[in-house]
Amino acid sequence: MIVVGGENLIDFVQSGDGQHGPLYHAIPGGSPFNCAMAIARQGQKVGYLTPISSDALGRLLAGRLEEDGVALLAPRRPEPSSLAVVSLTDGQATYGFYRDSTAERQITSDTQLPKEATAFHVGSLALIDGADAEHWEALHNAASSAGLFTTLDPNLRPLMVKERAPYQARLERLFETVDLLKLSDEDLAWLMPDASFDEAVDALRARTKAGLMVVTKGAEGAIGLTQSARVVAPSRPADPLVDTVGAGDTFMATLIATCSANGWTSKEALSALSETDLTALLHRAGTAASLNCERAGCQPPSSQELTAAL
Repeated sequence: MIVVGGENLIDFVQSGDGQHGPLYHAIPGGSPFNCAMAIARQGQKVGYLTPISSDALGRLLAGRLEEDGVALLAPRRPEPSSLAVVSLTDGQATYGFYRDSTAERQITSDTQLPKEATAFHVGSLALIDGADAEHWEALHNAASSAGLFTTLDPNLRPLMVKERAPYQARLERLFETVDLLKLSDEDLAWLMPDASFDEAVDALRARTKAGLMVVTKGAEGAIGLTQSARVVAPSRPADPLVDTVGAGDTFMATLIATCSANGWTSKEALSALSETDLTALLHRAGTAASLNCERAGCQPPSSQELTAAL
C-alpha cells in the first residue's frame, strides 16, 4: 500500500458576484489529497493517513477519496475542515488560508504507518510548522528506516511560511533521506533565491541523497537527475488548456505510481535507471499532468486514459 500524508482542505474559489456579495465554489483539494486520488486512479492501492473532519465539508473530502478507492486510515475528527479562500478583486486573485486547529492537523506521535505500507509520500503545507509538521517528519524518518519507498514534493506555499529558517531546515533534513524528490522551478527559486536555475539544480542534486530528483518547469517540461544521468523531457501541450489546478500533484502521483509498478522503489533502483527508462518516466508523468490540465480543477486521468494518450 502506498500511504499518503499531508493536508486536505476545501478551496473556496470565487466564481462570480451575487446580489448580496461574491459567490464561491467549494472544491476538495490539498496537494497530498490530490496526489492520493491520482495514484489510486492509476491502479495502485492507496491509503490516506491524514484525519478528515466529520463536518459537511469533510464528508465532501472523504467521499471524493472513497470514490476512487482510497482507504481512509485515520478516524474522522470533530474539528472543522481547513479552508483556502481565493477571492477576486479587479480580476486579481487574493488568497487566505485557514488551518489553525483544524481536523487535518490532528496527527500525534501515536499516528503509525500501517503494516501493509510499502511507500510513504508527504509534502506541501503539512511540513511548514507546528507539532503536526514534526510528526510528519518523524513518520517519514520511520518509513525510511524501515526500508519503505519514500517520496517528497515540497510544493512550497511562501504565503503560509511565517518562519523560514526552521521550515527550510526541515526540508533540508528530508532531502537527506528521501528516495524520490520532486519539486518545481518555483520551489527551487525560493530555496536558493541567489542562485541561477542551473546552479540551484546542481547544488540541490549534490546535497540530496535521493536516488532520483525531478524538477518541473511547467510548460517547459521537466528535468530528471540520478547520480549519473540527466534527462530533459519536453512537456506535452494540453489541448485545450482549461487550467493547471492539480497538474503538479498529478505529475508527482504518476512518478510514484509508475516507480511502484516497476519496482523502482529504492535509492539504488532509481539511481540505476537508464536514460531510456528515465525519459519514459518523465514523459508519462508529463502526459498525465497535461491530461489533467485539459479538465477543470484537479481531475487526474485513469491508467487507461493515460495509456491511450501515450
